[in-house]
Amino acid sequence: MGLARRDLLIGLAGLPLAAVLADPRLARAAAAGLETVATTSSGGRSLSAALATPAALPAPAVMLIHEWWGLNDQIKSVAAALGNEGYLALAIDLYEGAVTDDRDTARKLVRAVDAGAATDTCASWLRWLKAHAQGTGRVGTVGWCFGGGWSLNASLAEPVDATVVYYGRVNKGSEQLAALAGPVLGHFATRDKWINQEMVSGFEAAMAAAGKSAENHWYEADHAFANPTSARYDADDAALAWQRTLAFFKANLG
Repeated sequence: MGLARRDLLIGLAGLPLAAVLADPRLARAAAAGLETVATTSSGGRSLSAALATPAALPAPAVMLIHEWWGLNDQIKSVAAALGNEGYLALAIDLYEGAVTDDRDTARKLVRAVDAGAATDTCASWLRWLKAHAQGTGRVGTVGWCFGGGWSLNASLAEPVDATVVYYGRVNKGSEQLAALAGPVLGHFATRDKWINQEMVSGFEAAMAAAGKSAENHWYEADHAFANPTSARYDADDAALAWQRTLAFFKANLG
């Protein structure tokens, strides 16, 4: 990473993450501080992603997966924040460049995702991070909503040391979850009509049957409570979930 990019990220580090995410100008500035990197997937497709590099190296890595809006400045800002926390933070793109703030368009983008291609993208980037010259080899994943489900999917496709799911689909069977190599941290909302108690209870039972570790937290909130641009945003719960996420990564990645 160039000095100008690193100086920009350091300058934003003193601001609360919520303040950066809520202000489009600050989010744009944080996103601009990331480096665009490229690789070729195992399936032969050209991939690009946004990378935040911490000041102290070598460092453990975290792969971030976006919401149904696409890889926007908000998700890149979270990568910048993780970079300032000491991680190689890679925000990947499962939409091949498409970004929207329109719900109908986002719904179409989600439905158009090819599961095989998305799995190839996730697994290829995880292997890229594991082999990164400035990494320690320890890697985690985190995602929100659409990306929360894919954070878990990625960890099933390629072994990682820690998985964080923000209100993402976790309806997996014990035979699928047996592939997990590390623990899972889940953030769920009591008023979420999609990722609800029934789904999460089934996930907990399947994890137990697979002999895997899951730490799930419930918040008196609604879906997307961690997104400051959402009408459902809950500042206190978002801050608590972020603190728990950082502690989880620290314990499992270093």
